[in-house]
Amino acid sequence: MPPASALGDAFRVEERRRDGDRILYVGEPLLPAGEIERRVWPAFRDAGYDVRLTRVTDSEPDPVSGVQIRNRRYALVAQPAGGGVDGVPWTNVLMFLLTVVTTLFVGSSWYYEPVNGPLDLVTGQSWQFSAAVLSVLAVHEFGHYALSRYHGVNASLPYFIPFPSIIGTLGAVIRMDGRIPDRRALFDIGVAGPLAGLIAAVVVSVVGLTLDPIQVPQRVLQSSNALEIDFGYPLLLQFLADVTGGQLEYANPQRAVNPVVFGGWVGMFVTFLNLIPVGQFDGGHLVRAMLGKRAESVAAVVPVGLLGLAGYLYTFADVGINAPVLWGFWGLFTLGVAYVGSAKPIYEQPLGTGRIAIGILTFVLGALCFVPVPFQIIS
Repeated sequence: MPPASALGDAFRVEERRRDGDRILYVGEPLLPAGEIERRVWPAFRDAGYDVRLTRVTDSEPDPVSGVQIRNRRYALVAQPAGGGVDGVPWTNVLMFLLTVVTTLFVGSSWYYEPVNGPLDLVTGQSWQFSAAVLSVLAVHEFGHYALSRYHGVNASLPYFIPFPSIIGTLGAVIRMDGRIPDRRALFDIGVAGPLAGLIAAVVVSVVGLTLDPIQVPQRVLQSSNALEIDFGYPLLLQFLADVTGGQLEYANPQRAVNPVVFGGWVGMFVTFLNLIPVGQFDGGHLVRAMLGKRAESVAAVVPVGLLGLAGYLYTFADVGINAPVLWGFWGLFTLGVAYVGSAKPIYEQPLGTGRIAIGILTFVLGALCFVPVPFQIIS
């Protein structure tokens, strides 16, 4: 552990205390916050610690009255950098298993298979849909995880989120606790997920397009209560259909595209959403790494663009209410994400031309995954 003297002229230490596995250097900053962290980062990193400047609240008795007085002071908080997964991550395992169940259950509805008991979920075809969706999400998140570990940033394993939606999940996330050392690390971590996930989505889509279409039962076609979901297909998926000779739509209402294709559609839609260039989204990480602090200007425009898209679809396009509500929600959501701000790396060295080119290509691929009307629910 670096001694207090290692902080040099950046931070005057008045007290050092331990809080579990964390060590707090309490004292007075001698430089701006960002500069302090840049100065002390190498010494702490070499010792295997992440460090962050924060404010702490202390209570001490007034020397005259004895009344406890609350003081807010600065502290450099050092905690061990992540060393990998410690033990069995039971929370991750449980959430993954629950997500397997919800995607199997939803998958059975896409294959029009009745579920009369638990065995029906594993003996039918719904496992194909579940595997398609979960593999795309897992590859995306493990792309982030692998590059986080490569750059020495503490990150959790993916948390899958079970939810009985039309895909059976709200996706997956990883939690990054460590500081990001520089813009190169921020870029690599941010770009790894979308590129890995998009490759998985392409593979899943191609597999799905080569599978036979499913048969829609007569009971569904004749039902007066049935809802039809009309999906819009992004340019990338249309291109894959043209290349493979597969079909995305059928004139015969008794035939429907194989649900595995929908797993690829999910991957592409998730890729586009993650590449929205704002805040802590993957796209926000990329523009922050590529443009530095100028990325805030981009983030300010994004919510306006999404709300404008929602307004245009609602006012001028005959597409129902689903798409305007969807993009209106994302416009408001990204407004909050932009307010929170983007990741702040310790060092601000600009990226090289190679990473800039990869970043531009990634955003182009993300644009090919965009569809203004992802789906319409028709009664």
